[in-house]
Amino acid sequence: MNSSAKKRTAKIEQLGSQPFGPALTISRYRLANGLSILVVPDHSAPIISYHTWFKVGSRNEQPGKTGQAHLLEHLMFIETKNLGEGEFDRLLEAEGGENNAATWVDWTYYYENVPASAFQVVVDLESDRIANLVLSTDRVASEKEVVESERRDRVEDDVDGAVSERLYAMAFGREHPYGWPTIGWMRDIEAFSPDDCRRFYRAHYAPDTATIIVAGDIEPIDALASIQRAYGALAPGKRPAAKPVRIPRLRGEKSRTMYWPTPTEKLAVGWIAPAFADRDHAVVTVLDQLLVGGRSSRLYADLVREREIATEVRMSLAPFQATSLLDVWVSMREGHHTPEALRLLDKHMRRLATELVSEAELNKVKNRLELGFLGSLETVPGKAETIGFSETVVGDPGHAFVRLAEYRGVTADDVRRVARGLVASGRVVIRVLPESRRGKA
Repeated sequence: MNSSAKKRTAKIEQLGSQPFGPALTISRYRLANGLSILVVPDHSAPIISYHTWFKVGSRNEQPGKTGQAHLLEHLMFIETKNLGEGEFDRLLEAEGGENNAATWVDWTYYYENVPASAFQVVVDLESDRIANLVLSTDRVASEKEVVESERRDRVEDDVDGAVSERLYAMAFGREHPYGWPTIGWMRDIEAFSPDDCRRFYRAHYAPDTATIIVAGDIEPIDALASIQRAYGALAPGKRPAAKPVRIPRLRGEKSRTMYWPTPTEKLAVGWIAPAFADRDHAVVTVLDQLLVGGRSSRLYADLVREREIATEVRMSLAPFQATSLLDVWVSMREGHHTPEALRLLDKHMRRLATELVSEAELNKVKNRLELGFLGSLETVPGKAETIGFSETVVGDPGHAFVRLAEYRGVTADDVRRVARGLVASGRVVIRVLPESRRGKA
């Protein structure tokens, strides 16, 4: 081991601890090479959830190179200098474990859920692929075909995926890092070379861009000793500083009509919304639930249950780091048209912007959100994922409980204020009409 490697392994820094709910504690550590480690002992079951969150997603790409983060996530499961194709999964399955990964706008993460006795196996596997990934011409070409097929299935042959992609591109702009799809534009995927993948891997997969979360039946001292042995000699990366994300402003209404081989019309509407860490993100979440949170919610009850003009109404709020998008999706019943749904959506938004929600209705929504929050933390893997997301997007691994307090503190005045802002802002509207009506008045 050379002197610089020895220096990197010589020190592990303890950065304090904080509560995670009433019973658990998150302890934070950092290796000399910049690797962050969060350990959460939870002896309720003899299992461990091991997460590695990288601060890299589609926002770290460039126009013309979209989809790199997602493609690399696929390639991380194929082959390393020490393990042949398929060995990663076989070794985990032999220990009774499971694993997967996900990539989105602000992050990429990998996880393993294993018996506590298999902890060292996981550490060895993950530390190996962060440093020794093989990106051969054949492997890259093969995985590109997989991703191209995935894009055709989920976007180009799927109305939901195609409309969602268009909605984000219209709201943010096709060359905004939140405006292109995480899976990438097809022409970019087709053009990737092994060298493109190697450059992206070397730039973004390094100890100082990663946070490891270890939750479950383990003691911090044991976890740290294993992680330091496996990762301590790895060199930090040389990633250039990320550019700040521009926050777009929609002025007026941007609309588009799409034609699709669907028997009924569909409607999608989107508004620029606050960043995830902003308290008003919690207020918009409450507004979302007032409109579509369950069968008795306002918009769902009106369009689906009472008027019976739609078969589906749903709403989503992206949890992005820099800004977000609130979007509504309506599937019309046969014989009904999107202007009906848009008129009623506007009516309900104006009502929220002018009238105060009753305490009973507000409390019902808050209870629903709290129940969902607590349900997500019932398992050790659920805790690890929540901690990893909060640390990566907000910089606070315990932010989930901050968000819970924000939900509880939302007032009727907050809802009215935020609704007024949405009503007064610009928006994107996409109408989907049956292909048979193309070219007809």
